Amino acid sequence: MKALTLAELAKQVGVGVATVDRVLNDRGGVSPAMTKKILQAAREAGLKRILPEEHRHTWQVEVLLSGNGSFFFQQLAQDFAHLADELGYRRLRLHRTLIPENAPEKLAAHIAASSKKRDALIVFAHENPLIYEALAACKAHGVPVITLVTDLPDAARLCHVGIDQYKAGRTAGLMLGSMTATAGDVVLVSGRADYSAHRQRIEGFQSVLAERFPQLRLREILAGQDERERISRLLEKTLAGSQHIVGLYNTGMGNTQIHEALARHRLNGKLVYVTHELYSTTRQLLEKRVLTLTLDQNTLRHAQLALTLLLKHLEEGEQPDTYAPGKVDFMLFTQENFA
Repeated sequence: MKALTLAELAKQVGVGVATVDRVLNDRGGVSPAMTKKILQAAREAGLKRILPEEHRHTWQVEVLLSGNGSFFFQQLAQDFAHLADELGYRRLRLHRTLIPENAPEKLAAHIAASSKKRDALIVFAHENPLIYEALAACKAHGVPVITLVTDLPDAARLCHVGIDQYKAGRTAGLMLGSMTATAGDVVLVSGRADYSAHRQRIEGFQSVLAERFPQLRLREILAGQDERERISRLLEKTLAGSQHIVGLYNTGMGNTQIHEALARHRLNGKLVYVTHELYSTTRQLLEKRVLTLTLDQNTLRHAQLALTLLLKHLEEGEQPDTYAPGKVDFMLFTQENFA
């Protein structure tokens, strides 16, 4: 019996030769249904060649992150892309979207729309009724969602991936209090209050200072809202009005503006300064001995855990606990171990 040619097989299935070639050589880019049809026809025809395994569905996963321009989210987006490349496009097709933090209605609409065309979502979002409604829509469509970095309590989510933000705040307070030699004022610069991560950091920091360091007086919290000009303005007013500031804790963005303000008041290196994340700016400040310590959230570990938990759920039906499997350990970097 004459062997079936690719052209004959293509004609039999009703597709082009190029499509048959892509399937038989396992190069992807063909729908699961058509791949299955071509492989079945090839087997029935007794095609004398090693055929690839039946095509596995390529998971369409979207990662929604903050578009605030911070190092953390830029690095996180890169880490997700790198891991997706390692997994391969046949297993996972990753879509990355950055949305401004001050546009919850835009984010909610995007989540709702994505629930109709993606297999799963990984989301960074603040607490807003529109966001909760959008996540409920995802659940109704059978689309699992993992929340990232800052949690959305009681939301319709598969699980959460991130550090313990409350413990991070307590650790910041413990380090600052332990390294402060004299009594005095402490300044706290806060990120966006509509993110539970920042609120938990503040709560943890306040609790440690109250419990263990009564000699330190926490001034009013400067609501910087991760807006650089606002941080500069608020900090300038505070530094001008205080005679004895011995510590400063920043929960979010604005380390360049804080450094500039401290320099104007000749306070660089004269107080204990604690912040978050290790990146070019904080490395320079550690090297100059302006910054005392930074708590890093480890972006790569966030991406690794989120994708691992999601794929186990999609492919094996695993139902993770809300917090334990996605817990990320934060790391402390000082002037001695940052390099």
